[in-house]
Parts: sequence; C-alpha cells; structure tokens
Amino acid sequence: MPRSYEEDEARRPILEAPETDSEDPGAVGAATPRGRILHRSDDDELSQPTGCGASACCNPSSAVHRFMALIFMCLVGFGSYFCYDNPGALQDKFKSDLDLSTTQFVWLYSIYSWPNVILCFIGGFLIDRVFGIRLGTIIYMFILLIGQLIFATGALINAFWLMILGRFLFGIGAESLAVAQNNYAVLWFKGKELNMVFGLQLSFARVGSTVNFLVMVPVYNYVRDLGYTGHQCTGVVLLLATLTCVMSMLCALILGWMDKRAARILRRNDNPPNGEVAKLSDISTFKVSFWMVTVICVAYYVAIFPFIALGKVFFMRKFGFTPEDANTVNSIVYIVAGVASPVFGLIVDRTGRNVLWVFVSITVTIFAHGLLAFTFYNPYVAMITMGMAYSMLASSLWPLVALIVPEYQLGTAYGICQSVQNLGLAVISMFSGLIVDKGGYFMLEIFFIGWLVVSLLATIVIWLYDANNNGTLNMSPKERETAASKLDDRDRASYAPID
Repeated sequence: MPRSYEEDEARRPILEAPETDSEDPGAVGAATPRGRILHRSDDDELSQPTGCGASACCNPSSAVHRFMALIFMCLVGFGSYFCYDNPGALQDKFKSDLDLSTTQFVWLYSIYSWPNVILCFIGGFLIDRVFGIRLGTIIYMFILLIGQLIFATGALINAFWLMILGRFLFGIGAESLAVAQNNYAVLWFKGKELNMVFGLQLSFARVGSTVNFLVMVPVYNYVRDLGYTGHQCTGVVLLLATLTCVMSMLCALILGWMDKRAARILRRNDNPPNGEVAKLSDISTFKVSFWMVTVICVAYYVAIFPFIALGKVFFMRKFGFTPEDANTVNSIVYIVAGVASPVFGLIVDRTGRNVLWVFVSITVTIFAHGLLAFTFYNPYVAMITMGMAYSMLASSLWPLVALIVPEYQLGTAYGICQSVQNLGLAVISMFSGLIVDKGGYFMLEIFFIGWLVVSLLATIVIWLYDANNNGTLNMSPKERETAASKLDDRDRASYAPID
C-alpha cells in the first residue's frame, strides 16, 4: 500500500514551501496537492515578502535568515550550560562559604541528573502533544531561570535545602530545553545543514562551560572586593550568573517570534500528517534503529563524561602530572570539541553516511582509551584524539534521530534519548567511583572500553538493519535526494486529486 501524500510531505525539509498546482502560490483558494483550499488569514500579506522582508536577512527561505535563527538557537542554551557548572567553578568557595561537606556538594549535581531520568522524556512528549516547540521552549527556559534564581537565593541566605530545590527545578528546565533545541534544529535545518548545526550547538555548550570556569573566580573576587563575604558573596555571584539565563530567555522569545513568522510566510504546516498527534503508545512503534541510537547514547557517553570527572587524579598518578597540568590535559576533550564539532558537522552534511561516521568515531575513541590504558605515551595525543572522535560522533549521531522518527514524534524521541543518557550517566558515574576504589584506574579504563564495544555493536546493528530497510541512514545527501525523488514520483503516480 503506497504511503499517503500527507506522509510524504511531512518528510520534506521543513522550511520548504509546499508546491501548488496554481501558477500563483499566493492566490486565494489555490489548490494544494492535498486537494484542499488555502484560505487567507489576517496575516496573509506576509506570505509574499516585499521590501526588507524580501531581503536575505529577513526572508525565512534564505540561508542567511536560517543562520540568524541558528545563533539564537545556540544562545538559548548558553545560560543553561554556563550555570550548570557554577558549583564546579567555585567548589572551594562553596565548601568554605556555605560550610558544605563533599557529600552535600555532590548533591548539587546528582539532584540535577536523577529527576531527568523520567522528566525530560515527559518534557519532550509535552512539546509534541501539548505545548508545541515555541511555547515549550519558553516554558522550559522560564523553569530553568526560576530554578537558578532559587539556587542563588538559597546561597545568599545560606539555606541548603533551598539550593537543592533550585537545582532540582534548574535540571528539569535545562534537560527539557535541550530537547526543544534539538527540535528547533530539525525544524529549521532538516535536509540542509543539520549535522553541522548539531555540531555547532555542541560547540556552544562547551563554550558556555568553558566561559563559566574562566570568569566565575574573577567575578567572585570582584564581589568580595565590594565588601561581600561568606555565603552572601557566593549568593551575589550566583545572582550575577543568572543574567546569562535572562539573556537566554530573551533569545527564546526572539526565536519563537522568528519561527512563528517563518511558519506564516512559508505556509509551513506544523500539524502532523493525517491529523496524528504524539501518544505515549507511539514508543512501541519506534524502529530498532532508534533504540540502538539510545544504546549508543548511553554506552558511548559513559566512556567520556565519567572519565573526565575522574581524569584529574588519573593523570596525576599514572603520568606524574601536577594538579595544574592534569587539569589542562583533562580539559582538552572539551576544548577540541568546541572547535572541531561544527567542522565535522559540515563534513557530514557534505558526505552523508552518518552510520559510517558513528562507527569510525567509536573505533577511534576505543583506540584513544587503549592508549591511556596500555601505554605511557604522551596523554595529550590520546585526549586530542578522543576530542576529535567525540566531535565526530555528536555531529553524526543526533541527526540520525530525525532521519528515523517522524517529525511529530521528535520531541518524544529526543526526550527518550536524554532520559536514557541521564540514567546511564547517573548509574555509571557511581560504579566508576567504586571501580577506582576497588581495582584502580586500569580497571576503570577496561570498564570504559567495554562500554565502547557495546556502542560499536549497536552501530553495527543499525548498519545491518538500515541496509535491509532502504539504507537511507548511510546514504550520501545526493543518494537520499534521489531516493526521495523516486518515492515522491511513485506516490504522485498513485495519487488521485480530490475534486
């Protein structure tokens, strides 16, 4: 049974105006391929941009305008990544000014992760079913902002329970906001520069974290020189950090306005095909390839983030580094990723073959961990290699979801990925500490390599499954375009217009 035309149209690049049988696409009552009549809205004058609206920077169909929107997409998440590591940048200040034990300090991070094992999946579902992407982004950004304000207030009055509440709310907003960012990226760039966009978003995430570590101590010293001391000084510094979340909220509002304008001008149909809406039961219809992507999300990332969290002491013990040098080499993965991610994204956009790139990136990461585990070779080489591989994977893996899952289910799908990743990181981080205590860092490296092998096997499953089901995931862009064109021609041949 041939696919319906609605299903086919839903798989077009989002920012592509639908074709019409009328020579005048702006004509009232022009017939669409669906046989329906388009009626003018009160804002229909925007459907034919004129003057400034027709220029590249104002026309939503132009690359310039899309990349203007991309800047706001990236900045929407800047405040989240900046504020997430505020405690890490001021760890010694937190423990002394607020009289926190190490266990209490770790709670500021764990309370962020554990709720999102469930809540960011629900957040993604709500984007698909209830809020929509524009309202959902603003709501989650608002929750994040309120959470950071409560966290800062808790520090200001030295109320640890209030700080925990703030981090809890901050985590709910931040992880669901990441799902919304992914949806925006697909909405504006599917079929175009999507891999590069995911790479650039990763770069901005790393920039936010890096800027936090660079500026928070100087800001703390400046506030202290103004006469603030103890927990009040820490609270004021965190309130100043909240300004980055205010900036991100403004970007979310601007991006929402840009997206609404683009939908109106391009007559973009944001409704799902055949009037379908996302349902929790849709999870049972997700393909094997999607579930293998979630396996990779866990098995690969647990070999990166927990390793970096424990890496400082590893480099000091095995390679005899000073604490400063150990911090430097331990941060190289993020530094390399910040530079290389958009570059690899652009390469994947040009070459396609996402599954191949994922396979190569995991293989290279296994090699990097092997260097650290079995040799005393300069660790800078292994960490730079790991940073390149990490960038390669992020730029090629996350766009796969948009190629596998229908657009009206993307929020749910990305929410599942975020939830599974949070669960994996929370559990594996605890096990990593136990392994170091019982067996040392060599056994920890073997543990990480084992997880990377699992991710490699999941990639092979995707490759084989895709090869037996039209193979689009591992095609080049030109091959995907040709395959889509043939499918489109076949569907048009079987389509009978409604009189």
